[in-house]
Amino acid sequence: MSSPVSIFCTAMKNRSLSDEALQMISHRFAVLAEPMRLRLVHALFDGEKNVTQLVEAVGSTQANISRHLQTLTAAGVLGRRKEGLQVFYSIADPSIYHLCELVCGSLQKQLSKQADAFVRK
Repeated sequence: MSSPVSIFCTAMKNRSLSDEALQMISHRFAVLAEPMRLRLVHALFDGEKNVTQLVEAVGSTQANISRHLQTLTAAGVLGRRKEGLQVFYSIADPSIYHLCELVCGSLQKQLSKQADAFVRK
């Protein structure tokens, strides 16, 4: 099964995206466009955590964290499982790792080029 990122990249190369596909892609990027949601995703890179652990990891209120976790879960980015009274979250879409690598790598190159412009030669 292909990941959403690979489907997106293949479709973009072929330029054959329907309006519905563009809407879905836009929604995925919008879900990830919130800094707190990116903090939560990043906090889950090393494995699943419960809500209390995520509150401690990202430094926000439980109500705020829960709201963002609900959005990420509804979008299919995160998965959740319940164990007794605790809810554990993990990354459900493994393509998120690759997407974050691509974006961070691209920004690092861009910022490096900008920094080089200030260096005397």
